[in-house]
Amino acid sequence: MRVLVAGLGNMGLSHALAHHHHPEAEIVGLVNRSPVALPPELRSYRFFNDFADALAATRPELAVIATYSESHADYACAAMAAGAHVFVEKPLATTVAEARRVVDTATRLGRKLVVGYILRHHPSWQRLIAEARGLGGPYVFRLNLNQQSRGATWEVHKALMRTTSPIVDCGVHYVDVMCQITDAAPVRVHGMGLRLTEEIAADMYNYGQFQVLFADGSVGWYEAGWGPMMSEVAYFVKDVISPNGAVSILSGMHPASDSVDGHTRVGSLRIHRTGGTDEDVGFPAEPGHQALCDAEQAFLLRAVAEDLDLARHMEDAVSSLAICLAADESIRTGRAIDLGTST
Repeated sequence: MRVLVAGLGNMGLSHALAHHHHPEAEIVGLVNRSPVALPPELRSYRFFNDFADALAATRPELAVIATYSESHADYACAAMAAGAHVFVEKPLATTVAEARRVVDTATRLGRKLVVGYILRHHPSWQRLIAEARGLGGPYVFRLNLNQQSRGATWEVHKALMRTTSPIVDCGVHYVDVMCQITDAAPVRVHGMGLRLTEEIAADMYNYGQFQVLFADGSVGWYEAGWGPMMSEVAYFVKDVISPNGAVSILSGMHPASDSVDGHTRVGSLRIHRTGGTDEDVGFPAEPGHQALCDAEQAFLLRAVAEDLDLARHMEDAVSSLAICLAADESIRTGRAIDLGTST
């Protein structure tokens, strides 16, 4: 299938490499607004600076969108209107209304839309979700991902924060995990945040946390912060607690907080059952970042080839984004947000 890849940062390059090596994909173009250093495998492909020009010139069957968040909705809808199925990195959009527009466009035009929730393709995270669901709810979710970012990584984070806060950009992954485990509707969100640097806009914050209440009584906490001031202590907390025990990622094996591979790595789980013996489960052969991107793109190709029903996948992407955007709204307004009232 003819593939166009837009956005050649860390994720976009990995997605492009996935298609370069996939026997059922043919890259017909790469798009980036500015010059970018390409790995040797990608240097022979046609390069564009403008997405609309690339769409018209290459007429792709698949479009992979890994640009900054503010362009996701427009690029996805344009690609679908041009006849392409779409993979779009998370977050799907910068507002719930825009996310809904993308999903509605996919439904109306009969296009496949896959959103970049990389943890859904990770066998260790799949095991965590299955073990937690096996314990039964209601649940307490304690999840965070703080990153002590410096140098080039801090520059990327500052660029992201022109439009998207850390709790939205990173939070959609882990809220999606919460939603898969509890399978209950979110009810209310309350967030707090703080601007810890003058290197970002006055109306943005680089540290945030929120609490979410679900209809089954489950409660979730999520925390994310970016920047050179962030602590490397307890930056990776992943606990799911229920009346019958808990499932936790043992964080002692994790690399530095700004390591891309470290964000998805489980290493080992501790399964605690009330009144029973704790069980530690190791995952010595976990897939790395590139292998997970390969799996995401293989799923996209299979979704098209086998006409998979992605209705639930798309709705889940909107729901997890709605929770994180409600948390962002709560931080900015200083009030709790009832889901259904946020924008």
